[in-house]
This record gives sequence, structure tokens and C-alpha cells, in this order.
Amino acid sequence: MRNLILLFALAANVAAQQDRWTEAFDFERIEMPAGIDPQIGGLDVTPSGKLAMCMHRGEVLIYDPATGAWAQFAEGLHEPLGLLVESDASMLVMQRSELTRLRDADGDGKADEYETVFDGFGMTGNYHEFAFGPVRDAAGNLYVALNTASNGAGIREEIRGDWSDIGVERERMTTRGKEWGAVKVAAGRMYARVRWRGWVLRLSPDGETAEPFACGFRSPDGIGFDAEGRLLVTDNQGDWLSTSKVHHVREGLFHGHPASLIWREEWTQNPLEVPVPALEELRTPAMALLPQGELANSPTQPIAIPRGVFGPLSGQTIIGEMNQKSLVRLLPDCEGEVSQAAAVPFLRSDALGIGNHRLAFTDDGSLWVAKTHLSWAGADGLVRVRWKGPSAGMFAVEQVKLMPGGFDLRFTAPVDVESLAGVTVRSHSYRYHVHYGSPKVDEREERLSAPTLDDGGRNVQLQLDDPLAAQVYTIDLGSVRSQGGRALLGDKVYYTVVKPR
Repeated sequence: MRNLILLFALAANVAAQQDRWTEAFDFERIEMPAGIDPQIGGLDVTPSGKLAMCMHRGEVLIYDPATGAWAQFAEGLHEPLGLLVESDASMLVMQRSELTRLRDADGDGKADEYETVFDGFGMTGNYHEFAFGPVRDAAGNLYVALNTASNGAGIREEIRGDWSDIGVERERMTTRGKEWGAVKVAAGRMYARVRWRGWVLRLSPDGETAEPFACGFRSPDGIGFDAEGRLLVTDNQGDWLSTSKVHHVREGLFHGHPASLIWREEWTQNPLEVPVPALEELRTPAMALLPQGELANSPTQPIAIPRGVFGPLSGQTIIGEMNQKSLVRLLPDCEGEVSQAAAVPFLRSDALGIGNHRLAFTDDGSLWVAKTHLSWAGADGLVRVRWKGPSAGMFAVEQVKLMPGGFDLRFTAPVDVESLAGVTVRSHSYRYHVHYGSPKVDEREERLSAPTLDDGGRNVQLQLDDPLAAQVYTIDLGSVRSQGGRALLGDKVYYTVVKPR
């Protein structure tokens, strides 16, 4: 009976959270055109304010929010999972096999030129070799991210690009049917036997030259820049990934999944034979660990909230999420070479739904959420999200800073001091190992000193009685209210502590 009561209480709390989101935001599902598989792989906004999106079955569609009209710009693409608009008549699309420029040369609203911009990466025919991006930095360079292959299947006899002899022999990797069971473990759960699998690549602005930028990724379905110009990449839980993660990606770094190491210069060892402590020495920790099943399951695209949009949250970063009815709001807390962050649930509501794959903002402040499932968990279609404005309220955690022995939280409005009595903090860590995911380890309830406030009640300091030794600290703010009685939009903070090397 006690467990049943707790279950009902949890359901009531979730429902209350969802009600708060719909009180503050308007959610509108857009009707998709008939005859189109409504899974969206990439999304961007044209200079004229229309939405360009590439679809799972290879079409590129244009949607005009002003009129509700749809038009087809291109077709025949191979599983495109990223799109970057260059002008109303030109865009880059990341197909499985290449980065392609689509251009409308005669001005009739349809692409009549399909130009290969970059195809200098390997392919084995494995079903898991997705390709993501592109995104562009302030200097005009392009970045793309490449998935590793899965040992759910082997490779084709014909491949594209260089083959690495490090690992199981190529002939055995082509095995089919029941015989593959004797090969798959030795192959590694995810593998990168052709060039640049598991890497982020940097391309020159014209795409003519490419260079390896960073490695160690498993399934980097999200790539984007925040408002400070940091390149962020999300990766999904799996082998070597204790939980889903957000990485601050910088040139030359290794981010944890060892399969891609075979494409580092002068690398000669099978990554599966490298001791874990040696890999740990090479690895740059993720800036944010997203607890699996609580905050995220399959994080996707990071995007900066434009200045002036969503009130006090403008300039912050949000991240898509495939399997949960929410997005993630990321609050970086970077110091020198150490990148760490807090993560908070955002728009957690039935009205948003699951499958939240690609994100874009239009000039009117609308957030457009494009959905897919790729035959896994997820959904399809397009949702428009608009903040109802200051009258609807925006009581939320605005910033989280690590301080000696605790955390400094800044809120968007003054906090009711008595409501802080219910704040709790739990901590845990994860294992870094070859296995799929990791349970939480070293879990404990942290003892708190009495919270203190300053800046008129907008800043709250939480001091822990014991030193900060864990990887993730979950700060439960469910009891917190503003001085006007508002509950928080996003009442849990997950802070990842990264120790300086």
C-alpha cells in the first residue's frame, strides 16, 4: 500500500509540473503534409523566416509559418540527419554518405543542383553508420560528426575508404547470419574500422579540405554551438558510456569511446586491449552527465536560445531529447580548461511529447521542435512552442556555480526563504567500463548546512557538510517557491563536477 501511495504521489507531482509548463508556454502541433513520412532529420530557418527540414525518406520540405503552406524543395536523399541553410536558394544537407549542397539555380523554389561538398569518410554498409551536422563556427568552418558501427551486424564486402587492420580480420567482419555471433564480441559492441568513425571533423568553409578535430564518440546525434561559441556534442548511453553525456569539444581531445582511437596518428593497439586506467588518462570528462531515465535517454541537438527570447533564459542552451517528454536546459560553469555544467529539465510536458530531435528558433521567438524515431523510441511531426510572456511567469533556476564545498544557485525571482527547508541533495558516480551503461555507484544523501540568501533572495548558497567527491549532484528543489508563491519550472538540478587534471 505504501508503494502505491508513493506512486500516486509521484504521478501527481509530474502532472503538476506539466500543468505549470502549459501555463507558461503554448504548444501547437503542426499538421504535416499528406504522403510524407513525418520523421524530421534536420531543421533550420531560411532568411525569409521559413522552415527548411530534411525528412527520413529523403525529401527536403519548406514550411511557411505565416501561411501554413508546404512546398517540396528536393527529394531522393539518403537518410539525411542534418541541415544548414545558406540562403533562401541554397542549403547543406548531411546525408548518410556525404555532405551535399542543394541549390535552386533558376529560382523556381526547387533544387536543381545537387553538389557533393564532402564525402571523405569511410562507410562499411553497417546500419548504424549515421552522419550528423553540419554546424558552422564564427570563422565559417563546418563541423560534422560520424557514428560508429554496431556489432548488431557486420560489414559489407565492398566498403568506401581506408580499412584499419587493427582488430578482427576483414573477411570475418563480413560474416552473416548465425556465424556472426562468434565474431561480434571480438569486434567490439561499437567499432570504427573505416576512417573517422566516432570522430568530429572540421571542414574549411568551402568544404574543400577536412581535418580530424576530436574523437571518442559513440553516437553523437547532437552537435551545435552555444552562445559563448563552445562546440557542444551529445552522446548516447552505451558501451563505454555510463549514461548519456554532453561534451565540450575542443581540438585533439579524446572523449571516451575507444573505438575511434585507431584513426589517431601512429596508433597501433587494439583499443579493446588497452587497460581502462590508460584510457582514463587519455579521456577528457564530459561537461555534463545526464542521469539515464531521469533527465535524458537519448539527447540530441544543442541550440542557444536567442537573445531576447524566453525572458530571463535568453542566451542559455537547450538540448533535444528523443525518449522523454522534455528537453534539457544546460547551464555551463566553465573555468579555464575545466568544463562542467548543471542540467535542468525543460518543457517537461505531455504537450511536448517525445522524439524531440531537431530544434530551431524563428524571429518571432517561437521554438520549433522536429521529431523522429528512426524505428526506435521517439515520435514524428513538428511542434511549435511559444512563451506566453512575463504575465505567465518564469520562475526558474537561472545559473548554478560550484563554490568551495557547495553550490551557488541564482533564480529568476526572489525565493521564499521558508520553502528552502525542503531542499535535498543526493550524489552519485558512474563506472567507466566497456559494458553498456553503468548503475549509479557511491550513492548517498548529502548533509546540508542551512541555506543562505543574498541579492534580495535571488541567490541561494547550499553548503555541504562533506567535501565534494562524487561526479553528479542532484539538487531537489521541489519545495522551493518564489516570494509570490510560484513553483519552479524545472525543479531538479543535476550538476556534474569535473576534477582538474
